[in-house]
Amino acid sequence: MRNAEAIELGKRILALVEVGEARDAYALLGPVLAQRTPFPLLQRIGEAVGAGSPSAVNVFLDRVAAERTMGGWVVIGGALLQQLDRDLVGAFERCRTYVIAADVWYATDILGERVPGPALLSHFETAISLLASWRQDENRWVRRTVGVAVHFWAKRARGARELQPRVARLLDLLEPMFEEREKDAIKGVGWGLKTLGRYYPDLVTDWLVDQVAVRKRPHRALMLRKACTYLTEEQRARLM
Repeated sequence: MRNAEAIELGKRILALVEVGEARDAYALLGPVLAQRTPFPLLQRIGEAVGAGSPSAVNVFLDRVAAERTMGGWVVIGGALLQQLDRDLVGAFERCRTYVIAADVWYATDILGERVPGPALLSHFETAISLLASWRQDENRWVRRTVGVAVHFWAKRARGARELQPRVARLLDLLEPMFEEREKDAIKGVGWGLKTLGRYYPDLVTDWLVDQVAVRKRPHRALMLRKACTYLTEEQRARLM
């Protein structure tokens, strides 16, 4: 399958979804999910489906989620990505619902890199506000998603100097999570700090020094180890 074929399949699925034929629509998608289809192609399918009416598309996404396939989460993420400009709050709510329903790390990361992560790039202020409530969510996977979203933003920002003020905002977002105790959530937050540290090492080092040395906030060694991955020996020494 090529990109054009994936997009065409997505349009065919959407045509069925729009007339309420969710079963037939999934009959087209199911064989693709049963194969080792590359994620970029699955995302193209999802994006084509997501261009439709949210009320109809969301019913179909629930059908896809019920099967709990790895590729299905990519299709869902691609569809929700298409809804960000039309219904940002709703897309976040549905993403959270699917993260909880999936209850597994790879679905969390797949969705985090396709919904809140891109939203931080295109709708920064609203996205960061919506993510703030996820930091205290009772579900560890939802909390993990915050770090995944920050990782995605940093990966795309790639150290752009003009975006440094937003780095400070993202570090403020992650600050309450520095004391996270659940390992699965720690890995997500640590991932976000790790990628920020790769592209904005001085800002992250100063922030870590403030957290560890000045505020003496409790933390797990795993999070600090991840955050220091790309820092120099000199920068790491400041944390000792």
